[in-house]
Amino acid sequence: MATSRFVDVELAPPVPVFALTARYREDNHPNKYNLGVGAYRTDEGLPWVLPVVRTVESQMAADPILNHEYLPVCGLDSFCKAATKLVLGEDAASIAQNRAAGVQALSGTGALRLSAEFFKRCLGMNVMYHSKPTWGNHLGIFKHAGFTEIREYRYWDASTKGLDIKGMLEDLRAAPEDSVVILHACAHNPTGVDPNPSEWEQIMQVVRERRLFPLFDSAYQGFASGDLDRDAYAVRLFEKAGFEMMVAQSFSKNFGLYNERTGNLVIVSADPESLRRVRSQMEVIARPMWSNPPNHGCRIVATVLGNAAFYAEWKDNIRTMSSRISDMRRLLHEKLRQLKTPGNWDHITNQIGMFSFTGLGPKQVDYIINKYHVYLMKNGRINMCAVTTGNADYIASAINDAVTNVTEDPKL
Repeated sequence: MATSRFVDVELAPPVPVFALTARYREDNHPNKYNLGVGAYRTDEGLPWVLPVVRTVESQMAADPILNHEYLPVCGLDSFCKAATKLVLGEDAASIAQNRAAGVQALSGTGALRLSAEFFKRCLGMNVMYHSKPTWGNHLGIFKHAGFTEIREYRYWDASTKGLDIKGMLEDLRAAPEDSVVILHACAHNPTGVDPNPSEWEQIMQVVRERRLFPLFDSAYQGFASGDLDRDAYAVRLFEKAGFEMMVAQSFSKNFGLYNERTGNLVIVSADPESLRRVRSQMEVIARPMWSNPPNHGCRIVATVLGNAAFYAEWKDNIRTMSSRISDMRRLLHEKLRQLKTPGNWDHITNQIGMFSFTGLGPKQVDYIINKYHVYLMKNGRINMCAVTTGNADYIASAINDAVTNVTEDPKL
Protein backbone atom coordinates (compact mmCIF):
# COMPACT_ATOMS: atom_id res chain seq x y z
CA MET A 1 0.00 0.00 0.00
CA ALA A 2 1.30 3.47 -0.87
CA THR A 3 2.52 5.74 1.91
CA SER A 4 -0.33 7.81 3.33
CA ARG A 5 -0.54 11.47 2.45
CA PHE A 6 -1.15 11.98 6.17
CA VAL A 7 2.08 10.41 7.38
CA ASP A 8 3.55 13.76 8.48
CA VAL A 9 0.41 14.96 10.26
CA GLU A 10 1.14 15.39 13.95
CA LEU A 11 -1.09 13.73 16.51
CA ALA A 12 -2.88 16.58 18.31
CA PRO A 13 -3.06 16.53 22.11
CA PRO A 14 -6.47 15.55 23.48
CA VAL A 15 -8.87 18.19 24.79
CA PRO A 16 -8.28 17.98 28.58
CA VAL A 17 -11.89 17.84 29.77
CA PHE A 18 -12.86 15.20 27.20
CA ALA A 19 -9.70 13.20 27.89
CA LEU A 20 -10.62 13.24 31.58
CA THR A 21 -14.11 11.94 30.79
CA ALA A 22 -12.67 9.20 28.58
CA ARG A 23 -10.36 8.14 31.40
CA TYR A 24 -13.31 8.12 33.80
CA ARG A 25 -15.36 5.91 31.47
CA GLU A 26 -12.53 3.41 31.17
CA ASP A 27 -12.22 3.14 34.95
CA ASN A 28 -13.97 0.02 36.31
CA HIS A 29 -13.79 1.04 39.96
CA PRO A 30 -17.24 0.79 41.62
CA ASN A 31 -16.86 4.14 43.41
CA LYS A 32 -15.85 6.57 40.71
CA TYR A 33 -17.07 10.14 40.21
CA ASN A 34 -16.54 12.60 37.38
CA LEU A 35 -16.30 16.18 38.64
CA GLY A 36 -14.86 17.49 35.39
CA VAL A 37 -17.72 17.61 32.88
CA GLY A 38 -19.40 21.02 32.56
CA ALA A 39 -23.03 19.96 32.58
CA TYR A 40 -25.82 19.93 35.15
CA ARG A 41 -26.58 16.74 37.05
CA THR A 42 -29.42 15.82 39.40
CA ASP A 43 -28.81 14.51 42.91
CA GLU A 44 -28.92 11.06 41.33
CA GLY A 45 -26.01 12.07 39.10
CA LEU A 46 -28.13 12.11 35.94
CA PRO A 47 -28.62 14.68 33.14
CA TRP A 48 -31.83 16.70 33.47
CA VAL A 49 -34.05 17.78 30.61
CA LEU A 50 -35.93 20.83 31.85
CA PRO A 51 -39.67 20.12 32.16
CA VAL A 52 -40.52 23.26 30.20
CA VAL A 53 -38.24 22.07 27.39
CA ARG A 54 -40.01 18.69 27.33
CA THR A 55 -43.36 20.46 27.03
CA VAL A 56 -42.28 22.73 24.19
CA GLU A 57 -40.60 19.90 22.31
CA SER A 58 -43.82 17.88 22.47
CA GLN A 59 -45.78 20.81 21.06
CA MET A 60 -43.23 21.33 18.30
CA ALA A 61 -43.34 17.66 17.32
CA ALA A 62 -47.14 17.81 17.01
CA ASP A 63 -47.22 21.12 15.09
CA PRO A 64 -48.06 20.34 11.42
CA ILE A 65 -46.93 23.80 10.30
CA LEU A 66 -43.30 23.46 11.44
CA ASN A 67 -40.85 22.16 8.86
CA HIS A 68 -37.13 21.69 8.32
CA GLU A 69 -36.47 24.54 5.93
CA TYR A 70 -33.22 26.50 6.28
CA LEU A 71 -33.17 29.42 8.66
CA PRO A 72 -31.74 32.75 7.46
CA VAL A 73 -27.97 33.06 7.83
CA CYS A 74 -28.42 35.38 10.81
CA GLY A 75 -30.84 32.97 12.42
CA LEU A 76 -34.40 32.81 13.71
CA ASP A 77 -35.47 36.42 14.17
CA SER A 78 -37.80 35.76 17.12
CA PHE A 79 -34.99 33.94 18.95
CA CYS A 80 -32.40 36.64 18.33
CA LYS A 81 -34.74 39.39 19.52
CA ALA A 82 -35.84 37.49 22.63
CA ALA A 83 -32.28 36.47 23.55
CA THR A 84 -31.00 40.02 23.09
CA LYS A 85 -33.76 41.42 25.29
CA LEU A 86 -33.07 38.75 27.92
CA VAL A 87 -29.49 39.86 28.47
CA LEU A 88 -29.80 43.62 27.85
CA GLY A 89 -33.10 44.03 29.69
CA GLU A 90 -36.64 45.03 28.78
CA ASP A 91 -35.82 48.73 29.18
CA ALA A 92 -32.50 48.76 27.29
CA ALA A 93 -32.08 52.05 25.46
CA SER A 94 -30.00 50.37 22.77
CA ILE A 95 -32.93 48.12 21.85
CA ALA A 96 -35.45 50.96 21.90
CA GLN A 97 -33.17 53.03 19.67
CA ASN A 98 -32.51 50.15 17.24
CA ARG A 99 -28.83 50.06 18.14
CA ALA A 100 -28.77 46.46 19.38
CA ALA A 101 -29.52 43.15 17.71
CA GLY A 102 -28.46 39.53 17.72
CA VAL A 103 -27.00 37.06 15.26
CA GLN A 104 -27.68 33.40 15.94
CA ALA A 105 -24.57 31.28 16.39
CA LEU A 106 -23.51 27.76 17.30
CA SER A 107 -23.80 28.22 21.05
CA GLY A 108 -21.42 30.50 22.95
CA THR A 109 -18.39 29.06 21.17
CA GLY A 110 -19.79 29.99 17.77
CA ALA A 111 -20.76 33.44 18.99
CA LEU A 112 -17.24 34.04 20.28
CA ARG A 113 -15.70 32.80 17.04
CA LEU A 114 -18.02 34.99 14.99
CA SER A 115 -17.01 38.03 17.03
CA ALA A 116 -13.29 37.17 16.79
CA GLU A 117 -13.48 36.78 13.02
CA PHE A 118 -15.27 40.14 12.77
CA PHE A 119 -12.75 41.93 14.99
CA LYS A 120 -9.85 40.62 12.92
CA ARG A 121 -11.29 40.96 9.41
CA CYS A 122 -13.36 44.12 9.69
CA LEU A 123 -11.70 46.14 12.45
CA GLY A 124 -8.10 44.96 12.09
CA MET A 125 -7.82 44.13 15.79
CA ASN A 126 -5.02 41.80 16.87
CA VAL A 127 -4.79 42.01 20.68
CA MET A 128 -7.09 40.07 22.98
CA TYR A 129 -7.01 40.03 26.77
CA HIS A 130 -8.46 37.21 28.85
CA SER A 131 -8.52 36.51 32.56
CA LYS A 132 -5.88 34.32 34.19
CA PRO A 133 -7.25 31.67 34.33
CA THR A 134 -10.08 31.49 31.82
CA TRP A 135 -12.12 28.96 29.84
CA GLY A 136 -9.52 27.20 27.71
CA ASN A 137 -11.41 27.62 24.45
CA HIS A 138 -11.08 31.42 24.57
CA LEU A 139 -7.44 31.11 23.53
CA GLY A 140 -8.07 28.67 20.70
CA ILE A 141 -10.97 30.64 19.29
CA PHE A 142 -8.99 33.86 18.94
CA LYS A 143 -5.82 32.11 17.83
CA HIS A 144 -7.65 30.39 14.98
CA ALA A 145 -9.31 33.68 14.04
CA GLY A 146 -5.82 35.07 13.38
CA PHE A 147 -5.07 36.97 16.60
CA THR A 148 -1.33 36.86 17.33
CA GLU A 149 -1.34 38.92 20.52
CA ILE A 150 -3.28 36.95 23.15
CA ARG A 151 -2.55 38.30 26.60
CA GLU A 152 -3.66 37.71 30.19
CA TYR A 153 -4.95 40.00 32.88
CA ARG A 154 -4.61 38.91 36.48
CA TYR A 155 -7.81 37.59 38.02
CA TRP A 156 -7.44 34.74 40.51
CA ASP A 157 -5.67 35.50 43.79
CA ALA A 158 -4.38 32.17 45.08
CA SER A 159 -3.67 33.59 48.53
CA THR A 160 -7.26 34.73 49.13
CA LYS A 161 -8.93 32.35 46.68
CA GLY A 162 -10.77 35.41 45.43
CA LEU A 163 -10.49 38.19 42.86
CA ASP A 164 -7.24 40.05 42.32
CA ILE A 165 -8.98 43.29 41.42
CA LYS A 166 -5.82 45.36 41.84
CA GLY A 167 -3.85 43.17 39.43
CA MET A 168 -6.74 43.03 36.98
CA LEU A 169 -7.06 46.81 36.82
CA GLU A 170 -3.29 47.30 36.50
CA ASP A 171 -3.11 44.89 33.57
CA LEU A 172 -6.08 46.44 31.79
CA ARG A 173 -4.61 49.93 32.27
CA ALA A 174 -1.51 48.68 30.46
CA ALA A 175 -3.52 47.29 27.53
CA PRO A 176 -3.14 49.08 24.20
CA GLU A 177 -6.10 50.96 22.77
CA ASP A 178 -8.53 48.85 20.69
CA SER A 179 -7.67 45.63 22.48
CA VAL A 180 -10.54 43.18 22.85
CA VAL A 181 -11.10 42.27 26.49
CA ILE A 182 -13.13 39.16 27.31
CA LEU A 183 -15.20 39.62 30.45
CA HIS A 184 -17.17 36.79 32.03
CA ALA A 185 -20.67 38.18 32.57
CA CYS A 186 -21.27 36.00 35.64
CA ALA A 187 -20.14 32.70 37.21
CA HIS A 188 -16.55 33.04 36.03
CA ASN A 189 -15.20 29.83 34.52
CA PRO A 190 -13.19 28.22 36.05
CA THR A 191 -12.95 30.13 39.33
CA GLY A 192 -16.57 30.88 40.22
CA VAL A 193 -15.33 34.29 41.44
CA ASP A 194 -17.17 37.37 40.16
CA PRO A 195 -16.47 41.08 40.70
CA ASN A 196 -18.92 42.85 42.99
CA PRO A 197 -20.87 45.92 41.72
CA SER A 198 -18.21 48.34 42.96
CA GLU A 199 -15.46 46.37 41.23
CA TRP A 200 -17.47 46.21 38.01
CA GLU A 201 -17.67 50.03 38.10
CA GLN A 202 -13.88 50.20 38.37
CA ILE A 203 -13.42 47.72 35.52
CA MET A 204 -15.83 49.69 33.35
CA GLN A 205 -13.97 52.92 34.02
CA VAL A 206 -10.65 51.43 32.94
CA VAL A 207 -12.21 49.92 29.81
CA ARG A 208 -13.55 53.37 28.94
CA GLU A 209 -10.29 55.21 29.72
CA ARG A 210 -8.16 52.79 27.69
CA ARG A 211 -10.70 52.57 24.83
CA LEU A 212 -10.84 48.78 25.03
CA PHE A 213 -13.58 46.77 23.36
CA PRO A 214 -15.67 44.75 25.84
CA LEU A 215 -16.72 41.26 24.77
CA PHE A 216 -18.89 39.59 27.38
CA ASP A 217 -19.07 35.81 27.57
CA SER A 218 -22.53 35.11 29.01
CA ALA A 219 -22.88 31.36 29.45
CA TYR A 220 -24.73 31.20 32.76
CA GLN A 221 -27.45 33.85 32.93
CA GLY A 222 -30.03 32.70 35.48
CA PHE A 223 -28.14 29.46 36.04
CA ALA A 224 -25.58 31.17 38.29
CA SER A 225 -27.74 32.81 40.96
CA GLY A 226 -31.26 31.81 39.92
CA ASP A 227 -31.93 35.49 39.15
CA LEU A 228 -31.82 36.52 35.48
CA ASP A 229 -31.44 40.21 36.28
CA ARG A 230 -28.68 39.74 38.83
CA ASP A 231 -26.67 37.59 36.45
CA ALA A 232 -26.98 40.25 33.72
CA TYR A 233 -25.81 43.08 36.00
CA ALA A 234 -22.40 43.63 34.40
CA VAL A 235 -23.68 43.54 30.82
CA ARG A 236 -26.47 45.99 31.60
CA LEU A 237 -24.09 48.28 33.48
CA PHE A 238 -21.98 48.66 30.33
CA GLU A 239 -25.07 49.01 28.10
CA LYS A 240 -26.50 51.79 30.26
CA ALA A 241 -23.14 53.56 30.17
CA GLY A 242 -23.36 53.74 26.38
CA PHE A 243 -20.62 51.28 25.39
CA GLU A 244 -20.37 49.70 22.02
CA MET A 245 -19.86 46.03 22.84
CA MET A 246 -20.72 42.43 22.05
CA VAL A 247 -22.19 39.67 24.20
CA ALA A 248 -21.75 35.98 23.36
CA GLN A 249 -24.76 34.12 24.78
CA SER A 250 -25.04 30.38 25.33
CA PHE A 251 -28.24 28.55 26.20
CA SER A 252 -26.52 25.25 26.94
CA LYS A 253 -26.61 25.61 30.72
CA ASN A 254 -29.70 27.67 31.50
CA PHE A 255 -31.91 25.67 29.10
CA GLY A 256 -29.98 22.40 29.28
CA LEU A 257 -29.63 22.46 25.48
CA TYR A 258 -26.04 21.27 25.46
CA ASN A 259 -26.03 19.36 22.18
CA GLU A 260 -28.39 21.72 20.33
CA ARG A 261 -25.67 24.40 20.08
CA THR A 262 -28.01 27.30 20.74
CA GLY A 263 -26.31 30.69 20.95
CA ASN A 264 -26.64 34.36 20.07
CA LEU A 265 -24.12 37.13 19.48
CA VAL A 266 -25.49 40.46 20.68
CA ILE A 267 -24.12 43.58 19.00
CA VAL A 268 -24.58 46.96 20.68
CA SER A 269 -23.57 49.86 18.45
CA ALA A 270 -23.57 53.64 18.64
CA ASP A 271 -26.25 54.07 15.97
CA PRO A 272 -28.67 51.99 13.83
CA GLU A 273 -26.71 52.39 10.61
CA SER A 274 -23.52 51.03 12.19
CA LEU A 275 -25.49 48.07 13.48
CA ARG A 276 -26.83 47.35 10.01
CA ARG A 277 -23.32 47.34 8.55
CA VAL A 278 -21.96 45.09 11.29
CA ARG A 279 -24.76 42.53 10.88
CA SER A 280 -24.19 42.48 7.12
CA GLN A 281 -20.57 41.54 7.71
CA MET A 282 -21.56 38.92 10.29
CA GLU A 283 -23.69 37.31 7.61
CA VAL A 284 -20.74 37.25 5.21
CA ILE A 285 -18.53 35.64 7.89
CA ALA A 286 -21.11 33.07 9.02
CA ARG A 287 -22.05 31.90 5.53
CA PRO A 288 -18.85 29.92 4.77
CA MET A 289 -18.47 28.72 8.39
CA TRP A 290 -21.87 27.14 9.10
CA SER A 291 -24.04 28.62 6.37
CA ASN A 292 -27.28 28.48 8.39
CA PRO A 293 -27.73 27.90 12.11
CA PRO A 294 -29.75 24.99 13.57
CA ASN A 295 -33.44 25.40 14.29
CA HIS A 296 -34.47 23.09 17.12
CA GLY A 297 -32.85 24.69 20.17
CA CYS A 298 -33.42 28.29 19.13
CA ARG A 299 -37.11 27.62 18.51
CA ILE A 300 -37.44 26.13 21.98
CA VAL A 301 -35.83 29.21 23.53
CA ALA A 302 -37.90 31.62 21.43
CA THR A 303 -41.12 29.80 22.35
CA VAL A 304 -40.32 29.82 26.08
CA LEU A 305 -39.22 33.46 26.18
CA GLY A 306 -42.27 34.51 24.16
CA ASN A 307 -44.89 32.79 26.33
CA ALA A 308 -45.63 34.12 29.83
CA ALA A 309 -46.55 30.74 31.31
CA PHE A 310 -43.55 28.95 29.81
CA TYR A 311 -41.27 31.80 30.86
CA ALA A 312 -42.45 31.55 34.47
CA GLU A 313 -41.93 27.79 34.43
CA TRP A 314 -38.46 28.18 32.97
CA LYS A 315 -37.47 30.63 35.71
CA ASP A 316 -38.62 28.04 38.23
CA ASN A 317 -36.52 25.40 36.46
CA ILE A 318 -33.36 27.50 36.59
CA ARG A 319 -33.97 28.25 40.28
CA THR A 320 -34.13 24.49 40.84
CA MET A 321 -30.71 24.06 39.23
CA SER A 322 -29.03 27.04 40.89
CA SER A 323 -30.47 26.12 44.29
CA ARG A 324 -29.12 22.58 44.07
CA ILE A 325 -25.67 23.91 43.21
CA SER A 326 -25.76 26.24 46.21
CA ASP A 327 -26.90 23.37 48.44
CA MET A 328 -23.99 21.21 47.26
CA ARG A 329 -21.55 24.04 47.94
CA ARG A 330 -22.80 24.27 51.51
CA LEU A 331 -22.77 20.50 51.92
CA LEU A 332 -19.20 20.01 50.69
CA HIS A 333 -18.02 22.96 52.79
CA GLU A 334 -19.64 21.46 55.88
CA LYS A 335 -18.12 18.02 55.24
CA LEU A 336 -14.64 19.53 54.92
CA ARG A 337 -15.20 21.52 58.11
CA GLN A 338 -16.28 18.40 59.99
CA LEU A 339 -13.12 16.61 58.83
CA LYS A 340 -11.05 19.58 60.00
CA THR A 341 -9.42 19.73 56.57
CA PRO A 342 -6.37 22.02 56.70
CA GLY A 343 -6.91 25.53 55.36
CA ASN A 344 -9.90 27.79 54.91
CA TRP A 345 -12.59 26.41 52.59
CA ASP A 346 -15.02 29.34 52.70
CA HIS A 347 -14.25 30.02 49.05
CA ILE A 348 -16.42 27.01 48.12
CA THR A 349 -19.52 28.79 49.39
CA ASN A 350 -18.33 32.27 48.39
CA GLN A 351 -17.93 31.30 44.73
CA ILE A 352 -20.91 31.16 42.39
CA GLY A 353 -22.14 29.06 39.50
CA MET A 354 -21.39 25.58 38.23
CA PHE A 355 -17.69 25.46 39.02
CA SER A 356 -15.55 25.76 42.11
CA PHE A 357 -11.85 26.52 41.90
CA THR A 358 -10.84 24.44 44.89
CA GLY A 359 -7.23 25.56 45.22
CA LEU A 360 -6.03 21.96 44.89
CA GLY A 361 -2.75 21.65 43.04
CA PRO A 362 -1.79 19.18 40.27
CA LYS A 363 -0.09 16.72 42.63
CA GLN A 364 -3.15 16.66 44.87
CA VAL A 365 -5.43 16.23 41.86
CA ASP A 366 -3.40 13.25 40.63
CA TYR A 367 -3.48 11.75 44.12
CA ILE A 368 -7.28 12.04 44.31
CA ILE A 369 -7.78 10.56 40.85
CA ASN A 370 -5.41 7.65 41.36
CA LYS A 371 -6.40 6.74 44.91
CA TYR A 372 -10.07 7.66 45.05
CA HIS A 373 -11.14 7.53 41.38
CA VAL A 374 -12.60 11.03 41.73
CA TYR A 375 -11.88 12.80 38.44
CA LEU A 376 -11.30 16.55 38.41
CA MET A 377 -9.44 19.01 36.21
CA LYS A 378 -5.70 19.44 36.65
CA ASN A 379 -6.18 23.04 37.81
CA GLY A 380 -8.40 21.90 40.68
CA ARG A 381 -11.71 22.95 39.11
CA ILE A 382 -14.70 20.82 40.05
CA ASN A 383 -18.26 20.80 38.78
CA MET A 384 -20.44 21.38 41.84
CA CYS A 385 -23.40 19.75 40.04
CA ALA A 386 -21.52 16.45 40.20
CA VAL A 387 -21.47 16.59 44.00
CA THR A 388 -24.49 14.82 45.47
CA THR A 389 -25.87 13.95 48.88
CA GLY A 390 -24.70 10.41 48.16
CA ASN A 391 -21.05 11.16 47.30
CA ALA A 392 -20.23 14.32 49.28
CA ASP A 393 -18.68 12.38 52.18
CA TYR A 394 -16.46 10.39 49.83
CA ILE A 395 -15.35 13.48 47.88
CA ALA A 396 -14.65 15.45 51.05
CA SER A 397 -12.59 12.56 52.43
CA ALA A 398 -10.56 12.44 49.22
CA ILE A 399 -9.87 16.17 49.35
CA ASN A 400 -9.01 16.00 53.05
CA ASP A 401 -6.56 13.15 52.46
CA ALA A 402 -4.87 14.93 49.57
CA VAL A 403 -4.54 18.26 51.37
CA THR A 404 -3.25 16.57 54.51
CA ASN A 405 -0.73 14.27 52.88
CA VAL A 406 0.35 15.81 49.56
CA THR A 407 2.51 18.92 49.55
CA GLU A 408 2.10 21.31 46.64
CA ASP A 409 4.30 24.02 45.22
CA PRO A 410 3.58 27.09 47.42
CA LYS A 411 3.41 29.26 44.29
CA LEU A 412 0.18 27.54 43.19
